[in-house]
Amino acid sequence: MTATVTAGRYAQRVAAADWDSVARELDEYGCAPLPRLLTPAECARIAGLYDGEYRYFAAPFPEPVDALRHALYPRLLPVARDWHTRLGRPAEWPDTLDEWLDICHAAGQTRPTPILLRYETGGWNALHRDLYGDKVFPLQVVVNLSDPGADHTGGEFLLVEQRPRAQSRGTAVLIPQGHGLVFTTRDRPVASARGWSAAPVRHGVSAIRSGRRYTLGLVFHDAT
Repeated sequence: MTATVTAGRYAQRVAAADWDSVARELDEYGCAPLPRLLTPAECARIAGLYDGEYRYFAAPFPEPVDALRHALYPRLLPVARDWHTRLGRPAEWPDTLDEWLDICHAAGQTRPTPILLRYETGGWNALHRDLYGDKVFPLQVVVNLSDPGADHTGGEFLLVEQRPRAQSRGTAVLIPQGHGLVFTTRDRPVASARGWSAAPVRHGVSAIRSGRRYTLGLVFHDAT
């Protein structure tokens, strides 16, 4: 099977999402579920590449990682541009991921950011933001490579949003095996009395109660 045919298979899975619904859920919650992006066999193959607490992939990436990243970027781009328009910020992202990564590299952000993580029983991930430099794409995707309830319990994806002049709001999602979740990288627009305000967002993972959880993280900007 040629690389083009294989990449097209992942693009079809990405296209199967209801992207209008994804945009609405991102506006409402700051995150949105995606359909199955990887089969169980593909999940196991990627998880098998793990050799430490976490592992950033080096180029050339495994084909599913590269293909999904390229297929997801143009689907997320309209949301990214819309959000920055609402916030009165310039939307500097070009039409293709390769062009955007060239901009990152010209700014000194040359280290790849796709990452494979493993969480053991008792492990968790503190709330944080994956910024890595001045060049930031406002959305990213995580794929659960493990089967909740069979491979692990606990391990919910956590999103905490600080609303302007309001209490923080938390969202917890248990991601099915092979499915994706798109979520806010840094901040997102929320309606306020003055129009639109930027609500800072952080993400993490709740404690693993039993078992082991592998996760694939797809960030759309490179690091310094």
